This record gives sequence, structure tokens and C-alpha cells, in this order.
Amino acid sequence: MDFGSPTTYHLPPTASSPLLAIDPSLRSTGFAILEGSDQKVRCLEYGVIHNPQSLSVAACLKNIHERLAEAIDKYHPEAMALEQIIYVKSLSVAIVMGSARGAALLAAEQAGLSVYEYPPKRIKQAVVGRGGAVKDQVGFMVRALLGLRETPPSDAADAIAIGLTHLRAMATVLPSNVKVSKTKKEKRFTAMEGIEGMKEK
Repeated sequence: MDFGSPTTYHLPPTASSPLLAIDPSLRSTGFAILEGSDQKVRCLEYGVIHNPQSLSVAACLKNIHERLAEAIDKYHPEAMALEQIIYVKSLSVAIVMGSARGAALLAAEQAGLSVYEYPPKRIKQAVVGRGGAVKDQVGFMVRALLGLRETPPSDAADAIAIGLTHLRAMATVLPSNVKVSKTKKEKRFTAMEGIEGMKEK
């Protein structure tokens, strides 16, 4: 299965249910398939869904959706984790970012996955130890934490970090500390700001 990335990493899947973690972007959506718990995590696959500038927005969204649907069909995750929408000054950028997220959320909804969202600073705090970490630090830490043979591309590293944040949150947050909102077919979970052990410095 080709995710359009020159760098992918695979391990044979095991019996536990994997997690699909996504760092959505119109031109370079990072993804990762993780399984395990906060104490022991395996990365089954990671990569980047590249969309060249020559592709239209609609074609990019179609490609993102199809590639994620393929990953879901291959690994059968029960949940998707992704970064919460960040504040952007440009309306056009916000629309593009929202569209990429929409393609990912549609794939999750069609497969019946639960969706978990985490603030950007919480993700960096969980993986690096501080909310102001830069991308290089995130990449270094995910490689070290998972014992990867190489440092993942930055978008894939961000997706792995999102997945690690989710696994840590599930290990430390009681159900009463998780905010749940439901639509007809979708359950979306947002980790509360007071996640134990993940306070900002």
C-alpha cells in the first residue's frame, strides 16, 4: 500500500486493537498506526500522504480520504486521534486546514471509529516535556521513545506524537475527565485541559 511517502516503517500487527493517529494537512498529512499502552507502544506503520501543488484541493481531499480508508481497512483501528484546530489569522488557511481534517474525520466516521482530539501544546508536553517544543525535538523524542531505526518525517513524527499523547491520556484520565459530545453516528472525545501528569510548564 503506497501512502505517497518515501519513508515508511512497518512491524507485523499483533492481537491488540491499533490506533490511527493523524496530523492533517492538505499537501502533507502525517499518519501513524500505533498499538499498545502508555507503558509499551509499538509503531506498526507511519508515513506522509503527499499531495503535489499540481493537484486541486478536491483531488487532495479525495487522496487523503482514500489513503486513510486504506489504512483503516488494513489495520482495523477502533479509534482515531488528531490535533485540535489551532487559531489561525488567515481565513483561507483555516478553510484549507478544516477541509483536510474533514477528509480524515469522514474516513473515521465511515468506519465507525471514535475520534479523540488534543491541543497542540498538550501533545508537545506529553512527548517532549514542554509545550513550546519545536518539530526537530518532537521527531527526536518519538524516535527515542519507540526505538525507531530512523527519525520519521516531521509530519509523520507529529502524528506519532499525537498517538502517544492519546495512549498516555487513556492511561491516566478517568472517564469522568473526558469530555464527550455525540452526533447521530459520531462520538468525539476531547481530553480536558487538566490531564494528570501533562501540566504545562
